[in-house]
Amino acid sequence: MKRGRKTDEANSSSSEETTEKESKRHKVIDEKTVAVQSPDWANLLQDIILQVFQYLPLLDRAHASQVCRSWNQVFHMPDLWRCFEFELNQPATSYLRATHPELIKQIIKRHSNHLQYVSFKVVDSSKESAEAACDILSQLVNCSLKTLGLISTARPSFMDLPKSHFISALTVVFVNSKSLSSLKIDDTPVDDPSLKVLVANNSDTLKLLKMSSCPHVSPAGILCVADQCHGLRELALNYHLLSDELLLALSSEKHVRLEHLRIDVVSENPGQTQFHTIQKSSWDAFIKHSPKVNLVMYFFLYEEEFDPFFRYEIPVTHLYFGRSVSKDVLGRVGMTCPRLVELVVCANGLRPLDEELIRIAERCKYLSAVGLGECEVSCSAFVEFVKMCGGRLSQLSIMEEVLIPDQKYSLEQIHWEVSKHLGRVWFPDMMPTW
Repeated sequence: MKRGRKTDEANSSSSEETTEKESKRHKVIDEKTVAVQSPDWANLLQDIILQVFQYLPLLDRAHASQVCRSWNQVFHMPDLWRCFEFELNQPATSYLRATHPELIKQIIKRHSNHLQYVSFKVVDSSKESAEAACDILSQLVNCSLKTLGLISTARPSFMDLPKSHFISALTVVFVNSKSLSSLKIDDTPVDDPSLKVLVANNSDTLKLLKMSSCPHVSPAGILCVADQCHGLRELALNYHLLSDELLLALSSEKHVRLEHLRIDVVSENPGQTQFHTIQKSSWDAFIKHSPKVNLVMYFFLYEEEFDPFFRYEIPVTHLYFGRSVSKDVLGRVGMTCPRLVELVVCANGLRPLDEELIRIAERCKYLSAVGLGECEVSCSAFVEFVKMCGGRLSQLSIMEEVLIPDQKYSLEQIHWEVSKHLGRVWFPDMMPTW
């Protein structure tokens, strides 16, 4: 009996030891599993953290930099500050988030020499926000910018500033950068002397210049840019700056082939703006030199102001009418725009555009995108237009109200007929009901 009792006690003790060992083994496995499932974020590769930081808003990026020493090191890496957008507004007048003033001071103090691609986004119309942008610009004396964009989402903004203040800040960047390749300064008081400073310091590198609605720049000022910046590939400006001399300068043997030319033809007060005419020979020379250029023209004119335009062949590729345009003008478009690729008509009136659309389809063999807003076109004429253009119409945006049912097609039938000629399913756009 004693022997049996001892054997039972030994077996029991052995079982307890085995259970304890199993428990410890499972505990170790569980700890390893937790370690695998919960990585040490502080030991992430800095290249990965850098990629994540680049997608964060500045304030979130600053908060994340306080997590650990490794993340703070990434926050101060030069690569993180090569591209930056300053968002400026006045908290009292705007609900949009702005770049915190203290962070701006820190960026200028520690990272101004790293900045290369910079934009200033003024999201309200306050003079104070535009002044803040100029103050930052004037401090960028140690940077070598490649891209500078001044974006004002609400007018007048920069135009409200004293001209001398704005020019002084802008020339700081022009003088110190030496390698500007892209400059966007729409709706600013930039002038001819400041453009000369730009050219003197960045003529070998400037490739893109957008300066629509800059009333202090003259045709001579923009001509100076074209004469000296032979690498210019993209240019955007108002029609009053366009001249025969400018087109001929862009067509010289020294100049590279321009890829994109945008012209804004704008009239604020009907009857008070006189529009000059560009000679056909100047357009011909320009296209001979840059045969693949995209010529984009935005028209914001009143009907009586279209007389100087579309009287002879013009090499426009993208054409936008932001105000009502007459049947006569659209008829001339079909006769004079053989390179047309895209046509957008926001409004026309109550006279059907049947003949005009058919003429455009006949003459504009490269047309691939059409948008029609407040216009009228009979269903039969529209089907014929699509049939003539065929599958090359990659974009066709037509409001349902534009299409007028006739004896041949109803609104229900036109969907199937147009889809058949396009080779894909197509529906007219619907006006939202809210």
